[in-house]
Amino acid sequence: MSADKIVLAGYLVRCPLGGYAWQVLHYLTGLRALGLDPYFYEDTAYYADCFDPATGNMHVSPDAGVAFAADFFARFGFADHWMFWDATRNRHHGLDADRTAAVLNEARVVLTLAPVTRLPRRQAGQLAVFIDIDPGFTQIRVAQGDTALSAFLATHDRHFTIGENIGTPACGIPLEHIEWLPTRQPLALELWTPLPAEPTAAYTTIGRWDEQRRDLHFRGEVFSWRKRVEWMKFLDLPARTGEAFTPAMDVDKVPADATLLQDHGWHAVDPIAVSRDALAYRDFIRRSKGEFTVAKDLNVRLRTGWFSDRGACYLAAGRPVITQDTGFESVLPAGRGLFAVRGMDDAVAAFASIAADYSAHAQAARGIAEAHFDARRVLADLLRRL
Repeated sequence: MSADKIVLAGYLVRCPLGGYAWQVLHYLTGLRALGLDPYFYEDTAYYADCFDPATGNMHVSPDAGVAFAADFFARFGFADHWMFWDATRNRHHGLDADRTAAVLNEARVVLTLAPVTRLPRRQAGQLAVFIDIDPGFTQIRVAQGDTALSAFLATHDRHFTIGENIGTPACGIPLEHIEWLPTRQPLALELWTPLPAEPTAAYTTIGRWDEQRRDLHFRGEVFSWRKRVEWMKFLDLPARTGEAFTPAMDVDKVPADATLLQDHGWHAVDPIAVSRDALAYRDFIRRSKGEFTVAKDLNVRLRTGWFSDRGACYLAAGRPVITQDTGFESVLPAGRGLFAVRGMDDAVAAFASIAADYSAHAQAARGIAEAHFDARRVLADLLRRL
């Protein structure tokens, strides 16, 4: 008897970068490990903009992303399990039009990652599940009357969020009429076997420096979307810790900030160069000493419990993680291999603890990934609640 088909609707071809690729692959690999028959689906019908990492252009055709996806999925055994419909040119990639229609018709469950891909139609008896990877922002938009988002969410039967504190007294996020169930990022642990530690390696992270979009006004307060504000709180970390820091961030877009970081001992590198090859993205993480990063102001102040899928990858690679406190320590063990910090003194103490016994913290990091992010466990728990 054939396995039940399940579709993951996501975002990869339109932004072919390592972070999105691994996020999708972890779901597909975990679902297959549970005995299901998973497929990835994406199209340009709702959101047509596509990014080309080679040129940096956003409003282009999806050709670069199609080539990226074809290679990536083939490498990991999903060559015939992905579908991309270029609605503008009415071209299908991965599976052809007929096979795509057949999979979408036969799938018992559709998992939607973020509101950027919307299946052409929903079949009778098909269960639609939304997974919120932008906690706080999603719920506040609904509370503020975003009718388009509310209508989209209403087409789903279940709603999950990686903001694991949402809906608890610890978090000040409005629920409105939606029941948000907690989940977390699944990891295919076998894809992140730790490498031997390199004594001279730097602490790293990968991301945006100064994304100025979408600051939120909520309950008389302004919640910044700009991580720059949070990074500036830790500017003196190189001097205070004696550690090397090589964040992959596009700080060069703000020359004054690039100079400021360099003057304080940070050695930023191009995030696109790290991310445009999925295997290079993984190698960058696995060859790091660990991750230091910050969180968005919204997640810090509203205590959503958000923890990044990238941070989870560092843990799986046996690399300690030090990150801003968003309340995630209520569901994840912190203090050994993983640290939630509120300010400079907390961060300095965390680095000192790791330096005193790096091997123990590296083993603890991998242990956290195994106990809390294993894709089979995370996804089995999600499916049980459908």
